[in-house]
Amino acid sequence: MPLRAVIFDYGMVLSGPANPLAHQRMLELTQLNHPVFEQNYWQHRLDYDRGTFHGLFYWEAFARTSATPLDPAVIERLREQDVLLWTDLNSAMLNWVRAVQTAGFRTAILSNMGVDILAHMRRNFDWLDAFDHLTWSCELKLAKPDPEIYRHTLDKLGVRAEEALFIDDLLPNIEAARQVGMHAIQFHDVATLRDDIAGSPWAAELPAILA
Repeated sequence: MPLRAVIFDYGMVLSGPANPLAHQRMLELTQLNHPVFEQNYWQHRLDYDRGTFHGLFYWEAFARTSATPLDPAVIERLREQDVLLWTDLNSAMLNWVRAVQTAGFRTAILSNMGVDILAHMRRNFDWLDAFDHLTWSCELKLAKPDPEIYRHTLDKLGVRAEEALFIDDLLPNIEAARQVGMHAIQFHDVATLRDDIAGSPWAAELPAILA
Protein backbone atom coordinates (compact mmCIF):
# COMPACT_ATOMS: atom_id res chain seq x y z
CA MET A 1 0.00 0.00 0.00
CA PRO A 2 1.48 3.40 -0.96
CA LEU A 3 2.50 5.92 1.67
CA ARG A 4 0.07 8.84 1.98
CA ALA A 5 1.11 10.62 5.18
CA VAL A 6 4.15 11.48 7.28
CA ILE A 7 3.62 12.23 10.97
CA PHE A 8 6.33 14.00 12.96
CA ASP A 9 7.13 14.28 16.62
CA TYR A 10 8.14 17.83 17.57
CA GLY A 11 10.71 17.61 20.37
CA MET A 12 14.20 16.53 19.25
CA VAL A 13 12.88 15.95 15.71
CA LEU A 14 11.55 19.26 14.42
CA SER A 15 13.23 21.03 17.33
CA GLY A 16 16.91 20.89 18.11
CA PRO A 17 18.49 19.59 21.32
CA ALA A 18 17.63 21.24 24.61
CA ASN A 19 19.06 24.76 24.74
CA PRO A 20 22.10 24.55 27.08
CA LEU A 21 21.89 28.17 28.23
CA ALA A 22 18.25 27.81 29.25
CA HIS A 23 19.10 24.58 31.05
CA GLN A 24 21.91 26.26 32.96
CA ARG A 25 19.60 29.09 34.00
CA MET A 26 17.11 26.56 35.33
CA LEU A 27 19.82 24.90 37.40
CA GLU A 28 20.75 28.29 38.82
CA LEU A 29 17.14 29.20 39.59
CA THR A 30 16.49 25.94 41.45
CA GLN A 31 20.01 25.71 42.96
CA LEU A 32 19.99 21.99 42.23
CA ASN A 33 22.73 19.91 40.66
CA HIS A 34 22.16 18.36 37.25
CA PRO A 35 21.14 14.79 38.31
CA VAL A 36 18.69 15.98 40.98
CA PHE A 37 17.17 18.56 38.66
CA GLU A 38 16.73 16.04 35.84
CA GLN A 39 15.15 13.45 38.11
CA ASN A 40 12.53 15.89 39.36
CA TYR A 41 12.05 17.65 36.02
CA TRP A 42 10.93 14.41 34.36
CA GLN A 43 9.04 12.91 37.31
CA HIS A 44 5.83 14.82 36.58
CA ARG A 45 6.45 15.64 32.92
CA LEU A 46 3.98 13.16 31.50
CA ASP A 47 1.24 14.65 33.68
CA TYR A 48 2.22 18.09 32.40
CA ASP A 49 2.18 16.93 28.79
CA ARG A 50 -1.22 15.27 29.30
CA GLY A 51 -2.61 18.54 30.60
CA THR A 52 -3.16 17.14 34.10
CA PHE A 53 -0.87 19.92 35.35
CA HIS A 54 -0.54 23.34 33.78
CA GLY A 55 2.75 25.22 34.11
CA LEU A 56 2.22 26.55 37.64
CA PHE A 57 1.07 23.22 39.10
CA TYR A 58 3.89 21.38 37.36
CA TRP A 59 6.55 23.56 38.97
CA GLU A 60 4.79 23.40 42.35
CA ALA A 61 4.98 19.60 42.08
CA PHE A 62 8.64 19.92 41.11
CA ALA A 63 9.25 22.02 44.24
CA ARG A 64 7.55 19.47 46.49
CA THR A 65 9.35 16.39 45.19
CA SER A 66 12.75 18.10 45.08
CA ALA A 67 12.22 19.71 48.51
CA THR A 68 13.16 23.04 46.92
CA PRO A 69 11.13 26.10 47.92
CA LEU A 70 10.25 28.12 44.80
CA ASP A 71 8.50 31.46 45.14
CA PRO A 72 6.05 32.63 42.42
CA ALA A 73 8.61 34.90 40.76
CA VAL A 74 11.10 32.03 40.43
CA ILE A 75 8.41 29.72 39.07
CA GLU A 76 7.53 32.29 36.44
CA ARG A 77 11.16 32.50 35.35
CA LEU A 78 11.38 28.70 35.25
CA ARG A 79 8.33 28.58 32.99
CA GLU A 80 9.98 31.09 30.65
CA GLN A 81 13.24 29.13 30.54
CA ASP A 82 11.38 25.85 30.03
CA VAL A 83 9.88 27.32 26.85
CA LEU A 84 13.31 28.43 25.65
CA LEU A 85 14.70 24.99 26.46
CA TRP A 86 12.63 23.31 23.73
CA THR A 87 12.06 25.92 21.02
CA ASP A 88 15.32 25.92 19.08
CA LEU A 89 14.40 24.53 15.65
CA ASN A 90 15.94 21.89 13.41
CA SER A 91 16.09 23.83 10.14
CA ALA A 92 17.07 20.81 8.03
CA MET A 93 14.03 18.88 9.22
CA LEU A 94 11.70 21.83 8.67
CA ASN A 95 13.03 22.14 5.12
CA TRP A 96 12.29 18.45 4.58
CA VAL A 97 8.79 18.84 6.02
CA ARG A 98 8.09 21.52 3.42
CA ALA A 99 9.43 19.25 0.68
CA VAL A 100 7.23 16.38 1.91
CA GLN A 101 4.20 18.68 1.88
CA THR A 102 5.03 19.97 -1.60
CA ALA A 103 5.30 16.38 -2.81
CA GLY A 104 1.64 15.89 -1.89
CA PHE A 105 1.86 13.88 1.31
CA ARG A 106 -0.49 14.67 4.16
CA THR A 107 1.46 15.76 7.25
CA ALA A 108 0.81 16.03 10.97
CA ILE A 109 2.61 16.68 14.21
CA LEU A 110 1.95 14.23 17.03
CA SER A 111 3.66 15.58 20.13
CA ASN A 112 3.62 15.27 23.89
CA MET A 113 3.45 18.97 24.63
CA GLY A 114 2.74 21.17 27.67
CA VAL A 115 0.62 24.28 27.49
CA ASP A 116 3.39 26.86 28.01
CA ILE A 117 5.52 25.66 25.11
CA LEU A 118 2.48 25.20 22.90
CA ALA A 119 1.32 28.78 23.53
CA HIS A 120 4.76 30.07 22.53
CA MET A 121 4.78 27.94 19.37
CA ARG A 122 1.38 29.18 18.28
CA ARG A 123 2.45 32.78 18.72
CA ASN A 124 5.77 32.42 16.91
CA PHE A 125 5.77 29.43 14.51
CA ASP A 126 3.57 30.26 11.54
CA TRP A 127 4.91 27.16 9.73
CA LEU A 128 2.55 25.09 11.91
CA ASP A 129 -0.31 26.22 9.67
CA ALA A 130 1.01 24.15 6.75
CA PHE A 131 0.30 20.84 8.52
CA ASP A 132 -2.95 19.02 7.79
CA HIS A 133 -3.40 18.22 11.47
CA LEU A 134 -1.71 18.97 14.81
CA THR A 135 -2.12 16.61 17.76
CA TRP A 136 -1.02 18.08 21.09
CA SER A 137 -1.20 15.82 24.14
CA CYS A 138 -2.14 18.60 26.56
CA GLU A 139 -5.30 19.34 24.58
CA LEU A 140 -6.34 15.75 23.97
CA LYS A 141 -5.56 14.66 27.56
CA LEU A 142 -3.69 11.70 26.08
CA ALA A 143 0.04 11.21 25.64
CA LYS A 144 2.31 8.91 23.70
CA PRO A 145 2.69 5.98 23.85
CA ASP A 146 -1.07 5.57 24.45
CA PRO A 147 -2.34 3.93 21.22
CA GLU A 148 -5.43 6.16 21.17
CA ILE A 149 -3.38 9.27 20.43
CA TYR A 150 -2.00 7.61 17.30
CA ARG A 151 -5.45 6.50 16.17
CA HIS A 152 -6.78 10.00 16.76
CA THR A 153 -4.11 11.47 14.48
CA LEU A 154 -4.74 8.90 11.76
CA ASP A 155 -8.47 9.60 11.87
CA LYS A 156 -7.91 13.35 11.59
CA LEU A 157 -5.61 12.83 8.61
CA GLY A 158 -8.06 10.45 6.97
CA VAL A 159 -5.46 7.74 6.37
CA ARG A 160 -5.06 4.11 7.41
CA ALA A 161 -2.24 3.13 9.75
CA GLU A 162 -0.37 1.29 7.01
CA GLU A 163 -0.46 4.43 4.86
CA ALA A 164 1.40 6.54 7.44
CA LEU A 165 5.04 6.94 8.45
CA PHE A 166 5.75 8.17 11.99
CA ILE A 167 9.08 9.74 13.01
CA ASP A 168 9.96 10.13 16.71
CA ASP A 169 13.17 10.16 18.73
CA LEU A 170 11.94 7.87 21.54
CA LEU A 171 11.86 4.11 21.01
CA PRO A 172 8.75 3.44 23.18
CA ASN A 173 6.80 5.86 20.99
CA ILE A 174 8.09 4.17 17.84
CA GLU A 175 7.13 0.73 19.16
CA ALA A 176 3.63 1.97 20.05
CA ALA A 177 3.15 3.36 16.53
CA ARG A 178 4.17 0.02 15.02
CA GLN A 179 1.74 -1.81 17.30
CA VAL A 180 -1.05 0.37 15.92
CA GLY A 181 0.04 -0.68 12.42
CA MET A 182 1.97 2.41 11.33
CA HIS A 183 5.37 2.45 9.72
CA ALA A 184 7.86 4.14 12.05
CA ILE A 185 11.47 5.30 12.06
CA GLN A 186 13.35 6.32 15.19
CA PHE A 187 15.02 9.69 14.71
CA HIS A 188 18.66 10.02 15.80
CA ASP A 189 19.93 12.80 13.56
CA VAL A 190 19.34 14.10 10.05
CA ALA A 191 22.11 12.05 8.46
CA THR A 192 20.83 8.79 9.96
CA LEU A 193 17.25 9.58 8.92
CA ARG A 194 18.48 10.26 5.38
CA ASP A 195 20.07 6.80 5.32
CA ASP A 196 16.97 5.18 6.82
CA ILE A 197 14.73 6.79 4.21
CA ALA A 198 17.12 5.82 1.40
CA GLY A 199 16.93 2.19 2.53
CA SER A 200 13.16 2.19 2.97
CA PRO A 201 10.39 1.02 0.58
CA TRP A 202 9.44 4.70 0.08
CA ALA A 203 12.86 5.93 -1.05
CA ALA A 204 11.53 6.71 -4.53
CA GLU A 205 8.37 8.40 -3.18
CA LEU A 206 9.72 10.69 -0.48
CA PRO A 207 11.86 13.74 -1.34
CA ALA A 208 15.53 13.66 -0.40
CA ILE A 209 16.65 15.21 2.86
CA LEU A 210 19.06 18.00 2.01
CA ALA A 211 21.47 18.87 4.82
